[in-house]
Amino acid sequence: MSEVITIRGMSNREFLETHARPGRVGLAGGVTLVDRVIRKAERHLDAGNAWGRWSHALIFQGLRADGRHWVVESDMQVKRRHISLGVQENRAEKYHDEGLYPWLAVLDFHLTEEQAAGVLSGALDLVAARTRYSLRELLGTYIALRKPALRGKANLLDQDRSLYCSAFVQRVFRGIGMDLAPGIHEKNTAPEDISRTPVPHDTWVLLRDVKERRWGRRGGRGGGGA
Repeated sequence: MSEVITIRGMSNREFLETHARPGRVGLAGGVTLVDRVIRKAERHLDAGNAWGRWSHALIFQGLRADGRHWVVESDMQVKRRHISLGVQENRAEKYHDEGLYPWLAVLDFHLTEEQAAGVLSGALDLVAARTRYSLRELLGTYIALRKPALRGKANLLDQDRSLYCSAFVQRVFRGIGMDLAPGIHEKNTAPEDISRTPVPHDTWVLLRDVKERRWGRRGGRGGGGA
């Protein structure tokens, strides 16, 4: 059985410091253009055509020597002319900004110490291998979301040594024998798929009421909260 605990009125920092642990999975729902494109694409997973809540997935490392929580993730990050594009280690504080990330979740699969070590080892192997972030594979996943018969097959735009965020999480967990999205190819796995995993777990979800302007079906804009 899985349990979902919804939390409101807590800062992102408090939420992550309370629930982040080594080997747990994090989900973030962002409001930037890229985040919104991903969340809109996930509407194909919903019977009512509602946008997805989640646009990014990551794995928590836990506290390190600097006293900060760290994550391993496949992401696109630009800092002062320096571009990080691929599997990387970052401080979790990048998700403390409630304006950019109004929704967060932490999934606890109750891993043993051995399993958690396997998850982190597999994640760091992909960091060391300089695994890239693939926008091309994201487009392939979008195609598969529109055509469900493709979801279990290899990504149409597959690239070697490349994984976007949720594909990275799926790859690492399959490495310890835990399939978070059965029947879906790892490179067609969306963050929303991770949130809906049938694998027993506990989820803490931090929600805020945020009004967004959304694209209409014909390219217009529409109002409404996520």
